Amino acid sequence: MLLSHAFGLFTKPDAEWAAIRKEHETPRRVYVAYVLILASIAPICAYVSTAHFGWTVGSERIVKLTEISALQLSVLTYLAMLVGVFALGYAVNWMARTYGAKEEHTPSNGIALAAYSCTPLFLAGFALLYPVPWFNAAIFLAAACYGAWLMYDGLPIVMGIEQDRAVFYGGALLTVGLVILVSTRVGSVIIWNFFVGPVFVG
Repeated sequence: MLLSHAFGLFTKPDAEWAAIRKEHETPRRVYVAYVLILASIAPICAYVSTAHFGWTVGSERIVKLTEISALQLSVLTYLAMLVGVFALGYAVNWMARTYGAKEEHTPSNGIALAAYSCTPLFLAGFALLYPVPWFNAAIFLAAACYGAWLMYDGLPIVMGIEQDRAVFYGGALLTVGLVILVSTRVGSVIIWNFFVGPVFVG
């Protein structure tokens, strides 16, 4: 089962990347059996915490979203995560030949590399059940750092490239990841202004 890789990426990442490369799972299967499941953690936890627990900044009163607003924003977050993983996987495949990856491994392993590298960020979604901004920021920052390291570690194994090329390949992919992140933030502001904005409880 693909979900078993989530634990292995924290305990024995090199062996897990080698197993992922041998699987050659189709992008559709990786999405259905892994990304669709794990990417739902953060939106579900965010819905519960923002609609039912609320959060405070400093000593201010508890702030909550209405259930409909929290649901709408959680669904949009989920869709943004799915698009982000796909875009990152597409970038892995698109740049593969430039950095010497074997072409026959590219279609299946590029999306797998992106999906499994995002595992720490997916699992960090559980932290949203404790809606304290500084705590959530610290957890997601640590998860992002470990996810970046996982991608760097997995590039030579999964894509079949030399270790020295992985540094430049990984740097290029991190740049793409930042562009995707900024794009989703800008998109969120546009959507909030014109379509679905947060609605706070009274």
